[in-house]
Amino acid sequence: MLRVVAIAACLASPASGQEFFTLKGHGGPIMDIAVSPSGRIATASFDNSVGVWDGDLPSWFEGHRAAVTTVRFPNDRFTLSAGDDFVAWLWEVQTNKGIEIGRHQAKITDIEYHEGTQTVATASWDGTIGLWSMVIEPGQPSPLSFAKALLKGHAQGVNDVAFSDDGRTVYSASVDGTVRVWDAASGAERRVLVKHGFAVNTLLVNEQKGWLAYGAVDGGTRIIDISTGETLADLTLGRRPILAMAFDAHADQLAVGDGEGFIMVVDTKARTITRDFRATQRGPIWALAFSPDGQNIHAGGIEDIMYSWPVATLTEHGQMSGATRSFLEDPKTLPNGERQFKRKCSICHTLTEGSARKAGPSLYGLFGRPAGKVADYSYSNTLSGSDIIWSAETINALFDEGPDHYIPGTKMPMQRIVRQEDRDDLIAYLKEATAQEGR
Repeated sequence: MLRVVAIAACLASPASGQEFFTLKGHGGPIMDIAVSPSGRIATASFDNSVGVWDGDLPSWFEGHRAAVTTVRFPNDRFTLSAGDDFVAWLWEVQTNKGIEIGRHQAKITDIEYHEGTQTVATASWDGTIGLWSMVIEPGQPSPLSFAKALLKGHAQGVNDVAFSDDGRTVYSASVDGTVRVWDAASGAERRVLVKHGFAVNTLLVNEQKGWLAYGAVDGGTRIIDISTGETLADLTLGRRPILAMAFDAHADQLAVGDGEGFIMVVDTKARTITRDFRATQRGPIWALAFSPDGQNIHAGGIEDIMYSWPVATLTEHGQMSGATRSFLEDPKTLPNGERQFKRKCSICHTLTEGSARKAGPSLYGLFGRPAGKVADYSYSNTLSGSDIIWSAETINALFDEGPDHYIPGTKMPMQRIVRQEDRDDLIAYLKEATAQEGR
């Protein structure tokens, strides 16, 4: 269930900030970042893994069966994660052990922990917020976990969730365009705080200062009064969507990441934008977190690398590498079969030997290979027990019917290639690109 390996990062992550550094090792885009009180960093990735970085030796926690979208440190001992496999996990960092603590009926988009009430909250696209007790008792080898409540009321998926300072209140942001307020003890909805009209992707609560910040699909970025819902500051710049937020209490600064690759820093006292930095020329900013001292801002996006910049000199440092992911290459420059592979397959699969920390197994030597037999990849039970042999016929059926219909229970994302010509061109390309002869 759990496999942990260590590799060298390109540069050790400092516990305090004021240095530019990167963390390399994932095999897919960085979806979320968390920072422990001591400065240890956790990264969630499309490659189905959580990386916990302590110095220059990360540990990989690999129990998820799909992309990991969210990660948090309840303390320095444990890491929480959840993702597209509908499952929330708790990992003990020092022993490298993981346990499943909760499950939804759709992907989990956020996970949070409140220490005082020892409660985990999860936001899911099944339209609910899950509350799970995570009781840490002295002398116990691992925490005790059990379901506490399931909060229902959103009309569509829930994107983000946050606790009040005392843990008695839960705030949620949804695809239905609302921010709602819930009673954590009873599970009852108290009120709708925001009706934005477009999906709200992210929120951040500062009860001590009396405000809530949120970001939406249409680029709306606002700070509102947490009691009245009145808009205190409209920071909308027209870039869309807003995907990530982080807050540093040392300097009362809010960082906002968007789909066009910018990181905006806001002085929440003055409610003014102090920095607006284009972190990358291609792709979104999916993840943001401040270092414990607030000196650095960590960011993740479409690359397999986490970047960290000193906030004070944010605009003076270079951007993310800007390397074009293969699925973003100009389609006019590629033969159709290669274009289909890069758009549909390349983010999860390699064509060379070794699965290279990707979300899917290597396709090297694909034709004539039984499904579920690449040694360095952890398959779903459905695929590892399958009698499928990969051939032109079975690959055609896979993309004609869609993986969810052809192999129910597979980890492979739901997708189809509708046109027969496109499937034929992809198969022809794969026959040549995955062939073992002559290599």
